[in-house]
This record gives sequence, structure tokens and C-alpha cells, in this order.
Amino acid sequence: MSVEDLAHRAEQLGLDAILLSENFTLRYEYGLPPLRQLLRVAVSYPSLLDYGIERYLREVRDTQARHPNLLLIPGIEAAPFSYWTGSLLTGDLTLHDTQKNLLVFGLSEPAQYRGLPAQGNPWSYQLDGVSLVSVTVPVLCLLGGIGVVLRRRRAIRDGHSLTVGPGWVALATALFLFGLSGAWAAWPPGHTAFSAYDGQEGYAPYQHFIDQARKSGGLTFWSMTEARDFTTRDFGPLGTVTVRTDPHPEALILTKNLSGFGGLYQEAHHVVDPGGLWDQLIEQYARGHRPDPPVMLGEIAFHSLAQAKKDLDQVLTVVSVERRSVPSLMESIRTGRLYAVERQKPGYSLRLDTFALQCASVGSVAMMGDVVDPAQCAQATVRIRVSATDGGEHPITVRVVRASQVVSTTAGHTPLTADVVDTVRPDEPTAYRVLVTGSGELLSNPIYLRPTETRP
Repeated sequence: MSVEDLAHRAEQLGLDAILLSENFTLRYEYGLPPLRQLLRVAVSYPSLLDYGIERYLREVRDTQARHPNLLLIPGIEAAPFSYWTGSLLTGDLTLHDTQKNLLVFGLSEPAQYRGLPAQGNPWSYQLDGVSLVSVTVPVLCLLGGIGVVLRRRRAIRDGHSLTVGPGWVALATALFLFGLSGAWAAWPPGHTAFSAYDGQEGYAPYQHFIDQARKSGGLTFWSMTEARDFTTRDFGPLGTVTVRTDPHPEALILTKNLSGFGGLYQEAHHVVDPGGLWDQLIEQYARGHRPDPPVMLGEIAFHSLAQAKKDLDQVLTVVSVERRSVPSLMESIRTGRLYAVERQKPGYSLRLDTFALQCASVGSVAMMGDVVDPAQCAQATVRIRVSATDGGEHPITVRVVRASQVVSTTAGHTPLTADVVDTVRPDEPTAYRVLVTGSGELLSNPIYLRPTETRP
């Protein structure tokens, strides 16, 4: 769907904003050893780099102007790195991690996108001696072939046709064809900082990408880390290639300087379970070991209305903003003032009307994303109210999680109100969050209790 079609559909559903995630680049190549940069085959699918960054940003701006009541946030989905194992000769050639995706939001200038280090993004490639030779040799052959032809034509024009015989014609043709095919195969020149033929790079390529996106001012999120992708593709005489991406939830722990991750989507997702990886990240932030809160978003892998009966409102991220503007929305996302909700039945979804932490000693009230000093909150009351958008009574279970443990479970029907009183140690960094299951699923981001000395 075009950006215009997405905006139109969002307005039909009563949505306030869309975070776009266009495929950044979908170019893959395989080179034959030992001349991988010269003898290579490339496959490319439609992506943002093919479409044009300036064209994309202009389209978003123009669509925004036609839909002033809807906020459009340009963004990308990028798989910065993939690698090969196996061989065409043995029939087990496999391309790994084409769906190990990161989402980036908040970049507004074409140069910021061009600077993102990803396979298939030639602006981010590095040039070295091998790269220059891979391009220079074919170009010289191409020019040599053209030179022989021009020499023959000049000889014929001057009446010396015997100067250039059939052998020279064959040589010129060979040089021309080799040069043309070689230059085509070697273009664009250069390569990424990480080899696609080395599966031991780990998360270094992703960290490189995250750091560059952060340097440019973007917010970066891991996308659907527990989803699995496996396909086989027939390339005719070249054989069959397997393309696979295994679940990779460990990415949340093994990368840093991240804004967060997609935690609620229409596939299995266990990192958000009590005591899971998300709680480890929450604890790291509460103890001052991570610079930014690990924000959890809802994701819907939506491509069109014809795709598996999906629609834009089946998974929503509900954001609390001070003003209806892009900067205010991005700041609320950065600080985690949001919850995610999945609609499992048509007609309604769950709504988190209240999630607040009240400290008895000072009477202050904190909301999602807020940070409270535990020394000033010896006794805390977690106030929760969950309702349904249709105003009906639907069965739900509300759980409150603190320090990886469920400290309260309340079952009932919407609208459901619960007050959970808890004792807080003044020297204990921790956080409260809410999980709601039953008639759909709802996950809040935390309210943090973080000692003042651990804050930046």
C-alpha cells in the first residue's frame, strides 16, 4: 500500500498516528571464491533505496499535508547484515538472517539514511585495494575493446583495412564483453565493514548500525525477535538457496544503546513474560547500567488488507503525549509513556485507563516512563483501571510485575479497578509494570524506582 492508502485506512479506523517502516534495502549478492567481488550474482527486491529516499520523504510530507489530523512518522525496517554458509556444489547454500530486523524512526534527512551501515546500501560501503581492482580491471578491458574497434574503423577509413585482422576483432569482442559483464558485476564498488561470508561476526554489524542511527538522532528498536523465517528459492541452473532467520531474542541483551524493541505482535512472544529478557533489561536500566529505558512497542507486520486478514488496528501502541505533534510523540516513545494492546476479537480492544504509582509519604503520582526515587516512596500503591473500548464486560486477568516477579493477580471483568499496596526498599532499584490477558492482551511499559545516584 502507498503512504496515501495507509493514511486513508488509518483515518477510517480512527488512529492518530502511524510509524512507517519501509524496507530499507533488499539487495543480496553471492560471489564465487576467490574473486567474490568480481564474479558475483546479485538479487534485488523493491525497497526504499530503489524507490529513492528523497522521493519517500517527500511523499510522507505531501501525505501529511493532506491528512493534518494524522501524524505520519517516516521510518525504516533494515536487516543490516546477513551471511552465507554452504555451497552451490554441495546443494546446501544458505543465506542467514535476512529477517533480523531493526526499526529506525526519527530520521528526516536523506544523508542520515545514506549513512546507515547496511548490506545493500552502497553509500555506506568501504573502498579498499581489492574493490578498486575489481572495478578497474573490467573497465580497462572494456576501454581496450572499444579502442581496438575504433582503431579498426580508423584503418578502414584510411584504406588500411588489413592492419586489423579477424584475430583483433575477436580480441576486441572478448575484451568488450568481459569488461562490460565484469563492470556490471562489480558495481557498486566497495563492501560493508563485515563480510557476508563470515558467520562469526556476531552482533557487531548490528551494534555498528545502532550506533550510527543513534548518532544521527534516530530511535532504534529490534523487531519481532522471536519470529522465525524459512524459505527455499529456486535459481534454476544455479540450484536452490535456503533463506532462514532463527529467533534471536538474545539480541536484546547483546546489543546496547538501543531505544527498545517490538514486544507485542501476532506471533509467540515470551521475552515479555515475567522474569524474561525484558525484565533483565528493566533491571539493568533501574540500576543505571543502561543509558535509556528499554521501551516496548506493539508491532503489526502489515503490508495490505489482503494479507492474512490483517489490519492496522489489530495491534496498537497507545502513547500518552503532552501535545499532538511529532516531537511530542517521539519524546513520549523515547521515554516509554505508552502501552501496547492486541485485539483478539473484532469490535473491541482493551484499554488501560489508569496505571499510576502513588507514594504515600509524599503523595506524588508517577505514570508510565516516569522515574521515582525509592527513598521517597517507602509504601507504594499501584492503581490500575482496565476497560474495553465497547464499554462491555469481558473477562480479564491483571498481573502486576515487580523485579521479575508477579506481586499481584486480579481476575474479573472489564471495567476492572485494582489498588495494589506494596512496600519499597529505599535502596532497591526496581520497576512496576502491568500485564493484562483474557479478552486480548495488553502490556504496559514500566514505572521505574531508580535511586538518584544511578541516574545520568
